[in-house]
Amino acid sequence: MGGAEDGAHAAGGHASNGHANGAVEEKVDELRRVMGKADGDPLRIVGVGAGAWGSVFCALLQDAYGHLRDKVQLRIWRRPGRAVDRATAEHLFNVINAREDVLRRLIRRCAYLKYVEGRLGDRTLYADEILRDGFCLNMIDTPLCPLKVVTNLQEAVWDADIVINGLPSTETRVVFGEIGRYWKERVNAPVIISLTKGIEASLDPVPRIITPTQMISKATKVPLDNILYLGGPNIASEIYNKEYANARICGTDKWRKPLAKFLRQPHFIVWDNSDLITHEVMGGLKNVYAIGAGMVAALTNESATSKSVYFALCTSEMIYITHLLEEEPEKLAGPLLADTYVTLLKGRNAWYGHKLAKGELTLEMGDSIKGKGTIQVRHFDCCPNFQLLPQTSRHTKLC
Repeated sequence: MGGAEDGAHAAGGHASNGHANGAVEEKVDELRRVMGKADGDPLRIVGVGAGAWGSVFCALLQDAYGHLRDKVQLRIWRRPGRAVDRATAEHLFNVINAREDVLRRLIRRCAYLKYVEGRLGDRTLYADEILRDGFCLNMIDTPLCPLKVVTNLQEAVWDADIVINGLPSTETRVVFGEIGRYWKERVNAPVIISLTKGIEASLDPVPRIITPTQMISKATKVPLDNILYLGGPNIASEIYNKEYANARICGTDKWRKPLAKFLRQPHFIVWDNSDLITHEVMGGLKNVYAIGAGMVAALTNESATSKSVYFALCTSEMIYITHLLEEEPEKLAGPLLADTYVTLLKGRNAWYGHKLAKGELTLEMGDSIKGKGTIQVRHFDCCPNFQLLPQTSRHTKLC
């Protein structure tokens, strides 16, 4: 599927810089045409939320398109004021000094001294400050490219053409509710790509599931046709280190196909699909499965047999649920199933489940774990007439 095109991209990596840059600029120009951008008006792409995957996603775009400043502007928003503790500052200093390219970059930017002072405890570093230099607080061991960081949410999003939601599902509704107030006077709705995994349950007016794209649409009044979901087997640090990966962007034909082409890179293949709701729900449920996988691994001393039985039960349930969500669901294959598999293998939720089973963490400690970020889980209890918030013309009972 897409083999010839993938091969062309792979070959492009060995082509001359002129040829590669020409192909990159062509992709930008094509997306600009689709979005109706005039000459001299740059395409404004904004990341909202700077966790590991949100930061890496923006850094991938910065690496690919950041040199085309007249045509593309990239920035990322995160809340100000989050302090980097002394132990993390010391570790960050060691990471910097272990990478000659990073060390030289910081010296050239006259930024190295503040990391020396942070290590000594002579000054406090902040998460938004180090992100500007290419360091995500949730992923210290993987230096990124420098990013343009904005800490004022209104400044970040008010004129954005494309917004990337990298927030946890627990924060999506609140932050996009605020963004919605800034967009009241907008004539043209932006395009939103949600990376968020998680679902919520609501009992009013009937019991139903609410997905992040639906939260965003309700909060901002942006039509669901302009909101897409991107998910796949994506371990953020590995993708930024250019390990081969794929993902799937889901939504309407108008946006998903040009965006899939724009986001695709030689090591990051993006497929597209129209089945938004199934992929979003599965993206949330696989986080629940991952906690169980971590617990199974810990309690069975990493038994391959036990883990495979658990995986079989998870996939059976996924098949059942997809048939409830869609009359003719797509087969569970490619990035959707792989996303579940990689999260069970190495995701932070699997790590969390493993620690819970070993007694090294407790539920009372909460879901925000230092160095890991937020453990993204939403759960609901089965009840009669549990229905999905309608994405299509029909309601779907889940129980």
